[in-house]
Amino acid sequence: MGDYRVLLQDLLDEDVAKGEAAGDSLLVLHRGREILYLESGKADREKDIPMRRDTIIRLFSMTKPVTAVALMILYERGQIGLLDPVSKYLPEYADLRTYAEGDTPVPLDRPITITDLLNMTSGIPYPENWEGCTRSGREMDALFARLLQQVREGKGPSTREWVREISAVPTVFQPGTRWLYGQSADILGAIIEIVSGMSFGEFLKREIFDPLQMPDTGFWVPEEKRDRFAMSYELWDDGLLHPVSDTHLGEWYLSEPAFESGGAGLVSTIDDYSRFASMLAGGGRFAGRRILGSATVRFMTRNRLDEVQRAPLNWGNNMGYGYGNLMRVLLDPGKAGIPAEPGEFGWDGWTGNYVSIDPSEDLIFLYFTQLRGAWKIDLMRALKAIVYAHLDDK
Repeated sequence: MGDYRVLLQDLLDEDVAKGEAAGDSLLVLHRGREILYLESGKADREKDIPMRRDTIIRLFSMTKPVTAVALMILYERGQIGLLDPVSKYLPEYADLRTYAEGDTPVPLDRPITITDLLNMTSGIPYPENWEGCTRSGREMDALFARLLQQVREGKGPSTREWVREISAVPTVFQPGTRWLYGQSADILGAIIEIVSGMSFGEFLKREIFDPLQMPDTGFWVPEEKRDRFAMSYELWDDGLLHPVSDTHLGEWYLSEPAFESGGAGLVSTIDDYSRFASMLAGGGRFAGRRILGSATVRFMTRNRLDEVQRAPLNWGNNMGYGYGNLMRVLLDPGKAGIPAEPGEFGWDGWTGNYVSIDPSEDLIFLYFTQLRGAWKIDLMRALKAIVYAHLDDK
C-alpha cells in the first residue's frame, strides 16, 4: 500500500517540480470506497494557497458528461426524443447550411438530431484560427470574438441567445458523416432550458447537484468561496507558468453568467465530481438517490460511432476509444495503452482534468489540475498503470 502511494505521489510531485502544473490532485475510488487521495503543489501560487480536495476548479469539458446526464433525465420522462430534430426545440436550426461541398454553403441532407449532438456528429465546430483550419471554424472564431467581448463588457448573451447566434455559421460537414469536437453540448444546454422551463443552471442544481450533495458545483464561484477557487495557468514560450483568467469559450466565474455553457462552463471540487462519477458507476444511483435508470446509464456508456465516424478520434487520451453521449468509451485497451477493460468511459477538460470510470473494476479515477491546453497523456497512463497494478492488494 505505502509503496504504490509513494509512486503516485512522486509522479504528482515531479509534474509540479518540472513546471508542468502549479498543483495536482488525484482521487481513486474502488468498489464504492475511497482508496487514495493525493495532492501536490498550489491551487494559487501567487497567493500561496495549496491544492486541496476542496479546491474549486474549472471543469471545462468535464462539464459535458453532466450535460449528457441532464438531457437523459428529460429523455427518461418522455420530454425529449433522441431522434428528434434539433429544430423541434430551436427553430433556427431548421435552416442550417454546410460547407461540406466547398466554399459555397449548401443545405443539409437531413436535420441535425439530438443524437448528433450527443455523439458530436453534428458538424458544428468550436472556433478555429490556425493554418489549415475549416472555414466554419474561422467564421465561428469571428463570431466568438464578438460574443466574448460582450461577455467582458457585462452584456453577454443568454444561453438561448448564444445558441441562436452560432446557428448562423454553416457546419463543417453533413450531419452524421463523422465526428467533430464542437459546440454540440452548448446547444443541448439551451434545449434543456426550453424543455424544462427553467435555466440550465437551475435544472442542474435541482436534478443533479442537490440530490447528489454537490454544493460547490455550478456556473460561478460566490464571493464566500473565492479563497478556494484555483488560478488557471498557461505555459508560455519562456518555459514558465503564468496565471491567466480571461474567458475562453464564454465561461465566466466571478458573477452569475448569462450564458451557462453545457460544454465548458461548470466549476467543481474533486469530491463533488466524485459523487457525480459514483452515480454513473452505480448505474444511475448514489447515496440513496436515483438520478437515472441503470438501463439508461448502460445506453449512455456505449460507443455510438462507426469506424468512419470515429476516424478523427485519434489524438491524445482518445486513442483506442469510441465516443457516445459526450464521453469517450474504451474499445481497444492496447491502442489506449492502459490495462482497463473495454467499456471504461469518461472525459477530459481543457485545463488537464480527467475522469475515468471502469465498470469492470467498479473503479473511479479522478485527476484535477489547472493548466490550459494540458492533456497529460503520458502522466495519465502512468498514474493509471500504477493504480490498476495494485487493485489486487485492496
